[in-house]
Amino acid sequence: MDKFVSYDKMSKKEKKKIDSAKRGSWNGVDPATKTVDTDKRRYRRKPKHPENFDE
Repeated sequence: MDKFVSYDKMSKKEKKKIDSAKRGSWNGVDPATKTVDTDKRRYRRKPKHPENFDE
């Protein structure tokens, strides 16, 4: 049986093996193309002095 070594004390190679095993795959999906357009992205100019418009 292998000796238990905490994650903090493992070598970089061992950590990389564990991390890559935990990661899932995207199954061919490109996450960059799956963004949703929101209204916040659209620039809407606001009046500089809105209190002067109720004349």
